[in-house]
Amino acid sequence: MMMRRRDFLKAGVVAAGGIAAGATVRPAIATEEKGTSEHPATLALTAEGELVVSSTLGRAAAGGSPDEVRRGVPGRRWVMVIDLAACDGCGKCTDACSKSHFVPSDREFIRVFKMRDSPTAAPYWFPRPCFHCDDPPCTRVCPVGATFKRQDGIVLIDAERCIGCRFCMAACPFSARVFNWSRPENSPAAKARGYSPEWGYPRRVGTAEKCDFCADMAREGKLPHCVSRCSMDAMWFGDENEDAVTNASGQTVRLTTLLRDRAGYRFLEELGTKPRVYYLPPDNRSAPAPGEASASPRAKGAGH
Repeated sequence: MMMRRRDFLKAGVVAAGGIAAGATVRPAIATEEKGTSEHPATLALTAEGELVVSSTLGRAAAGGSPDEVRRGVPGRRWVMVIDLAACDGCGKCTDACSKSHFVPSDREFIRVFKMRDSPTAAPYWFPRPCFHCDDPPCTRVCPVGATFKRQDGIVLIDAERCIGCRFCMAACPFSARVFNWSRPENSPAAKARGYSPEWGYPRRVGTAEKCDFCADMAREGKLPHCVSRCSMDAMWFGDENEDAVTNASGQTVRLTTLLRDRAGYRFLEELGTKPRVYYLPPDNRSAPAPGEASASPRAKGAGH
């Protein structure tokens, strides 16, 4: 059974039991609660880089209250799976992410690295977004609560609170964050939408940024831009609570089955940060190894 990717959260859950490995399942509709309270006044940065007092931090132009933005989608635990055997290093995930977030090429949220586990092993591609850790060191060191962990698993940055101290960047063991050293050139489309931590623009000078799991898309039951643009179906996204993830082709499978049958793992899991991004090993590759075919010039990083 196949699903359109835009509808991957809009059908009832298939009854458990008797589902073979790789069988498709359908996650349920996300429900949202409307918050009414507001955050207390605190320091914030304007788009011009001026420090002001704000009492409406994180208000989404699409209607999300500050409490909704910081709480996340009730009942959800978003998760991503990246199949290293299928990734061909094309960089479409990076391009889609950068285009949708108005990010310049020197501050990409998803970087694709060329990896080699040993001198005798074949190289492979390794896309690295933010891992949205369940025990994130970045949130603990932020002195103003600008970076925060939501109940749906997503870690976000509120640029209206960020004071540019970069403590979060120093604390992140995965180097998943970038910094706006210069004043960003926000497009008319970015300015017209208005700011929310769920999409991170209009972007601001002197603030940290990173992959946000396309939190606004997840709230609407849609796949992140990186996942929907992956032509190799190497990226999956879904809800851990529903035990379901979906790829760009619209195929939805059980998360636990996928991780069990393909020996899924989390990068540097020994650090104890509990990432919400899983990887499937680059064995039995369906994509050519780097150097065997016309590898993407967008892929970055040295071999390891």
